Amino acid sequence: MKSIDKKILVTGATGKVGQAFINAFLNDPNQKGTIRALCHRRHLLPNARLEVVQGSISDQETIQKAMKDVTHVVHLATPKEDPKTIIDVAIKGLFWLLESCRKSDSFKRFIVIGGDASVGHYFYPYKDPITEQQAHAAYPGCYALSKVLEETMLQQYFVQYDLDGTCLRASWIMEGDDLKRHLHFGTQVFGVPEWHKIVKPQTAVEYEKENIVPLMLDVNGSPLKRNMVHLNDLVAAICLSLDHLEAKQQTFNISMEEPFDYGKAANYLLKTRKIKSVPIQTEYYSTWLDINKANFLLGWRPVYGLEQMIEEAWEY
Repeated sequence: MKSIDKKILVTGATGKVGQAFINAFLNDPNQKGTIRALCHRRHLLPNARLEVVQGSISDQETIQKAMKDVTHVVHLATPKEDPKTIIDVAIKGLFWLLESCRKSDSFKRFIVIGGDASVGHYFYPYKDPITEQQAHAAYPGCYALSKVLEETMLQQYFVQYDLDGTCLRASWIMEGDDLKRHLHFGTQVFGVPEWHKIVKPQTAVEYEKENIVPLMLDVNGSPLKRNMVHLNDLVAAICLSLDHLEAKQQTFNISMEEPFDYGKAANYLLKTRKIKSVPIQTEYYSTWLDINKANFLLGWRPVYGLEQMIEEAWEY
């Protein structure tokens, strides 16, 4: 795709990925154009190249206003685990956006940030690395279902209208001290599992006091391998996908080169920081998200691996 001055509509603009992408785009001298952020309740700091449209993604008139003269859409809005908003965001919102895109004279590309929740994350056993051809398999809950619905709707617009779009199927997104907050037994744990609910309450208190980290075991009793990606690497993939010819109508897995291995993490923390670990048995499965397609077609490779992720989290 020929590089042009872009007018990018960003949904979910005030979230972790939205703010990081907007900052990266506006601070990159090679990126020409402006950002239009669709914000529902929260706000963004002003910038000469940033315009804000307030309103709900499920409202057609709001979307029509937000889509005026837009060349690219980066769709980040997500309902999380909220049954009350899943239809408004994952179906109505995405539908109005795609409808506006297919009727627009200025539109060039639609980018959806999906997730490995659409293939079941670590809930289901996979004997081989998970490629982009893997059939959808949402785990229980509405968030995973929303990721399947997003990918499916985008794919159908490829088929029905030859829409130019890309799905970046991201794994669990980490930044700052997220990983450190994940690997502790306190009640303010980041993400799941919530370790303090797996062990006895007093045991969790003792582990937290002694700075012991959990060593997550899979259903077979081996250290679990889980897919993660650093926020900076995901933002790099988004920026690369805006104009890349090979990104048209493609889905790409976006993750670390290798899954995050809780066993290797425990060994590294013991070696570098004298931090001990305790094994925690779970009923989850180790998985490996194959990112070769993104490397082959886009030339994208993540910068962050396990050690870099740990170092950033503990030095944050």
